[in-house]
Amino acid sequence: MMKILTLVAIWLVVLAAMARAQEKPDAKIKETTPRTVKKANQRPIVESPKTVLSEPFAKASVETMAAQCVKIETEAGNIELEMFPESAPESVRSFLNLAATGVFDSTTFSRIVKGFIVQGGDLFTRKEITPEIDKRARQTLPDEPNSIKHERGIVSMARANEPNSASTNFFILVGEARHLDGVFAAFGRVTSGMETVDVINKMPVEGEKPTKPIRLNRVTVTSCQAQLKP
Repeated sequence: MMKILTLVAIWLVVLAAMARAQEKPDAKIKETTPRTVKKANQRPIVESPKTVLSEPFAKASVETMAAQCVKIETEAGNIELEMFPESAPESVRSFLNLAATGVFDSTTFSRIVKGFIVQGGDLFTRKEITPEIDKRARQTLPDEPNSIKHERGIVSMARANEPNSASTNFFILVGEARHLDGVFAAFGRVTSGMETVDVINKMPVEGEKPTKPIRLNRVTVTSCQAQLKP
């Protein structure tokens, strides 16, 4: 009887040892599985398109920026602009960056003063606003008053009464406004499409807010020489 009990005990010990031997690989899997899953989940945060985040003219020289022209394709027609970086380098740099990266696309001319200006560039009028665009819309620029006369066709930076408060809003003059000379940063001029600006300026408004804002479908930067080609 004792022999039988001894054999049973030995057999149970052997079975227990075999069971422990089988559990070890599973234990390793359980240790590594959480780390594997965690690693798989540690992907980079998906950011907005690089075009929104990049600043292609961040380090551009005045000469480089002066060679760039801007085309604004609106629901009312096209407007083409030349830049004056020698007079307002940071205003031009910001404007070119916003245009080249597509940030102006789908914004509207959100303010109209009859016989005076049409104003655009408000990024909060875009069809889609990402956190990056929200942040970009709140960046401000240094004041750059200069000797350019505020007359018909001139493009200038809009700002509040506070110093250095210009951001992304700009306006195009449809008439003369010499009281703005030396106060606001004139930085460009319409070279083609003033008839489109006039159409926009005549749109119906409530106060200074257009009832049906004209949208900027697409804003692009090209070399001024390219725009001169037939």
